[in-house]
Parts: sequence; C-alpha cells; structure tokens
Amino acid sequence: MTRTNATPSLTMRKLEKRLRRNTGRAIQDYNMIEHGDHVMVCVSGGKDSFTLLDVLVRLQRKAPIDFSLTAVNLDQNQPGFPTADLERYLCGTGIDFRIIDQDTYSVVKRVIPAGKTMCGLCSRLRRGILYSFARKAGMTKIALGHHRDDIVETLFLNMFYGGRLKSMPPKLLSDDGDNVVIRPLAYCSEKDIARYASLQGFPIIPCHLCGSQDDLQRQAVKRMLAEWEQQYPGRIANIFRSITSIAPSQLADPALFDFSALGANYSPVAWLPEGGAMPESLAEPIDHKSISA
Repeated sequence: MTRTNATPSLTMRKLEKRLRRNTGRAIQDYNMIEHGDHVMVCVSGGKDSFTLLDVLVRLQRKAPIDFSLTAVNLDQNQPGFPTADLERYLCGTGIDFRIIDQDTYSVVKRVIPAGKTMCGLCSRLRRGILYSFARKAGMTKIALGHHRDDIVETLFLNMFYGGRLKSMPPKLLSDDGDNVVIRPLAYCSEKDIARYASLQGFPIIPCHLCGSQDDLQRQAVKRMLAEWEQQYPGRIANIFRSITSIAPSQLADPALFDFSALGANYSPVAWLPEGGAMPESLAEPIDHKSISA
C-alpha cells in the first residue's frame, strides 16, 4: 500500500490540536491564567506572537474560566514597519487590541554604535514601555511568545556566557513587582510554531532595525542545538524536561541544598581566608580536559 502525504488541512488540525494541548497544559501546570484575568498578549508581528494570540483565542472559547484578551503591539517607529497591515489583520480577528506609538528606534540608533547588535537595548526599552502600559491599563497578566526552544537556548547562553544555571521561567513576577509575565508556549516547539504560522498565513513582519541580525551568541547556540537535534532527535525536549525536574542534592549550589550538614559531627570550620572569600584559583572555570580519568 502506498502512503500519501497528509493534506494541509489534516496537518493543520494536528498542529492546532498539539499546540492547544501543550499550551493548555503549560497554563494549567503553572496556573498562568485565572478566572477574571485580563491578559495582555504582546504581538510583535513575528510567528511566535501571532501563534500565541491565535491559540489563546481558541482556548478562551472552551476554557472552564472567564478571562479577557487584549492584543498589544508596540510601534517603535522603525522605518517601513507596516503598522497598517498589522492593524488590518487584528481588526479582521475581532480581537480587542491596542497599538502603542513610541519612538524607541531613534534612541537605539543614537546610543548603539554602528555595526553593534541593537537587540539588547531595543528589548529593554520595549519591556519597560509594555510593563508601564500593562500597569496603567489594569492588565493582570502579560503573555509573551517565547517557546520551548527559546527557553533551552537561554539556558545554554547563561551557562556558556554567564556561568549560571538560569533560563526563562514559564511564569514570573517582574522586577518592578507590578506585573506577572507568562509564557504559555513554553511547552511548544519552534518547529510546530513555524509550520503552523506558515499554514495559517499570518502576515509575518520581520525586524529591520538591525538588518534582522539576531544576537550572534544566541544564533551560535541555536545552531548547536539544531545539530544535536538532527543527530539525536528529542534532545531539546529532554533538555527542557531536565529543568522541570531538578535534584538540588545532585548539583552544587549550597543555597539550594545544605551540603554542610551531611555527615557533620561538628560545626563547619572556616577554611577560607578573609571571611570565606573564594580564592581566584578556585573561582576560575574548571578545565575538564586537564582532569585525568
């Protein structure tokens, strides 16, 4: 019997079902959305945010609780940004939306030297404006479009370049203490999102601020993970699963686990000089290649 490729409509239904299931599970696992919430869905014009908005609207129709959604886009006055196209699309969905006009483009161009990536400053300015708007508008949750692959990439970026086991949590309280940020797509793969966005025909808007030049470090990590995934399918999912199932006693952070109390008969002794400051030789990264078996 000859097998034929799935029709686009069948593929769409499968993708939609998987995305809804994974998003719903993440919302439930982390209690992201509660009864009466007013969720601000940040829509940048990329595949992730369009998919996030679409899936949340579909979930809202069958949700066991009542909550409202407002799509919010920040127009940063980038030359050529098709605000009218985005507005036309949002109008067609019937979803409540707001477009905030704030010229951060000029600020970024003025501050960042030519040839340097602008993503860091651009994102900080954008975050500040959106947080402020959410607070003033009475939004109870801010939904961002980061997905599982973003979370895994950030984990490795922090390990490789920051020396910290840290990533993007599915839910967090912002530094200002006023906003709860949620990432409903935390369980969704970028591959599924990209395919779904393509089949849905979302009017994707690329970022032209820096010639669509993403952070070079993130791109390097993304390539590394893509190679791993190609060679060992399922590796990204396993890495993500590992940060949802942490065993503090099997790591090395004394703030998470009291190693000093294990088998101790006496009070801990101060082995380090000057009140316990770690010597520079110990603070340096370990060269595992130099350690013999």
